[in-house]
Amino acid sequence: MPTEIREMLDTDWPNVSRIYQQGMDSDIATFETLCPSWEAFNSSHTMNCRYVAICDNNVIAWIALSLISERKAYCGVGNISIYIDNNYQGKGVGTALINHLIEKSEKEGYWTLQSSIMTVNKASIKLHEKCGFRLVGYRERIGQDRYGNWHDTILLERRKR
Repeated sequence: MPTEIREMLDTDWPNVSRIYQQGMDSDIATFETLCPSWEAFNSSHTMNCRYVAICDNNVIAWIALSLISERKAYCGVGNISIYIDNNYQGKGVGTALINHLIEKSEKEGYWTLQSSIMTVNKASIKLHEKCGFRLVGYRERIGQDRYGNWHDTILLERRKR
């Protein structure tokens, strides 16, 4: 579906934040309720392994890694954030982005990718499983949505082969 996957640029931020806002508005993609500034996003994600999917010259999805720890022992473990524009969900964009990230992250020295997903987000769970992730954990009532409802999450991971 995407005509191009390329590295995320700071000039992509308006579209990246728009897509992130759609995820927040869904109430199943994140516990966050306010979109961060570019500076906050930039400092909380790794400088490598940030990509956008492009279709008809428009950013339609993004994926980025954050470290799970600053400890050197965990330098090869990345936490995935992936968001797809509502108009492009279910069209293979997520699969293309995750597979691209897997290939690039392994070249960058990552040996484990993980993702924490709300149990109500069935589409994201299926996407990750399709891309070789497996269930490794379950957390009950770990976060609240903006209405005060508690949600469970599952932890999925993919190990370098």
